[in-house]
Amino acid sequence: MYFTALLARTENGWEASDRELDDVETLDELAELAREAGSDEEPVLVCIEQEGAWFGIVRVDGEDDPRVFVSDAARAVRSAYGEILLSDELLGREPEDPYALDHLVDLDGTEDGTDALTEPGKDTDDAAEAVPQGPVGDPGLMADFGVDSAAVLSLTPDNALAEIADALGCGDVLEAVR
Repeated sequence: MYFTALLARTENGWEASDRELDDVETLDELAELAREAGSDEEPVLVCIEQEGAWFGIVRVDGEDDPRVFVSDAARAVRSAYGEILLSDELLGREPEDPYALDHLVDLDGTEDGTDALTEPGKDTDDAAEAVPQGPVGDPGLMADFGVDSAAVLSLTPDNALAEIADALGCGDVLEAVR
């Protein structure tokens, strides 16, 4: 079971809204959704949790690039919502080359049989596709709100979003949309 919420800081404090992410496919689309929920240049936090397995936080400040933290990449990668957050850059991988598929097809359009990018007999789902277990991203994304890196890294998926909301002073606002 998933829970997603947007926490937007306004001049009156934090506001929370429950959001479905079924139509969101990329981190850029998620950031746009957050910008629409926010006001001016105020920060918006997108909080995603899969019950007992992992949680993720995306911070969007105006038009700046989103900052992401995921508590357990290996668990999140098996989730459609987790895949939105786990970019190649966040995982420390080289971005996928859209032209790499050209090496797999002969000029006549038939498959070559051997991938020129890997050695024969080598498993193509090796280290390039490996996802680290444990946290990835920026655990300091809420330090200016009084939630430092150590506090974020100590959170567990069972209570992370509630503890974050409590630290921000908006626990009751988050619970109202839960």
